[in-house]
Amino acid sequence: MKAVVLGTAAGGGVPQWNCACGPCTAVRAGSLPTRTQDALAVSGDGVGWWLVNTSPDIGAQLTATPALAPGPGPRDTPVRGVLFTDAELDHTLGLAVLRGAAGLRVHAPATVLHALAPTRDVLATYGEWSWRQVEPEQTFALAGGLEVTAFPVSGKRPRYAADSPVAGHWVVAYRFSDPATGGVLLYAPCLASWPPGFDALVAEADVVLLDGTFYAPSEMGAATGKPSGQAAMGHLPMIHSLPELRRHPTTRRVYTHLNNTNPVLSPDSPEHSKITESGAEIVPDGTTFTL
Repeated sequence: MKAVVLGTAAGGGVPQWNCACGPCTAVRAGSLPTRTQDALAVSGDGVGWWLVNTSPDIGAQLTATPALAPGPGPRDTPVRGVLFTDAELDHTLGLAVLRGAAGLRVHAPATVLHALAPTRDVLATYGEWSWRQVEPEQTFALAGGLEVTAFPVSGKRPRYAADSPVAGHWVVAYRFSDPATGGVLLYAPCLASWPPGFDALVAEADVVLLDGTFYAPSEMGAATGKPSGQAAMGHLPMIHSLPELRRHPTTRRVYTHLNNTNPVLSPDSPEHSKITESGAEIVPDGTTFTL
């Protein structure tokens, strides 16, 4: 299995267009790298690839990743389909960018498929896609040899779906496994808490990509000077997840979905040092894992 971290930032990326916080200012000054919005690409055979979430940055991310370049035919693409962890706009708006692809397969929980109904209607005018409901904790196969299982981790709804009548799990983590190599990758970019049973998932993974949106609970308010409502955003701060990760020293532990206010974006910060000294990692966009 190969996995490429296409983007490592939370919604809006780094820099965020309307933000002059420390990390955003540093990126504009050229002292920190730009980060695009969170997404992953996985492949079991190195030929066909599956996207996990599609932010508005997906076009630039595909262009920056040689393995995802089109060909050999003029309109061929190695992208076979998409899996969604949730229905947040920063994870789903990029679907419209892919509208020219024929026959894409989209996998998502029932709640997410319902939330995307208007988008699905629009995309149906461009081509025929298949939309497949992901059932919690039921393993299914992806073309190319991978097996994937969705694990519910949160009931956090996107703001636009706050009044949705559909009950159920709104956020899932995905476990990707390669039967040929035994490699296991766990992808959980949105984690409101450390749910029961999550330790077992982390323990069996070779690599875990985990929600690193905020370093501390009061971070956004401190960075922007305004009450943030951070607690309602459904992201477990790193200072709360890091003690959990310390119990799993044999798993490669990587934080993703980093908010533009997060001090760990700077390698010189004490917060970044605390993360890396604990054995966890902060990686750039484009990082590749082979499992």
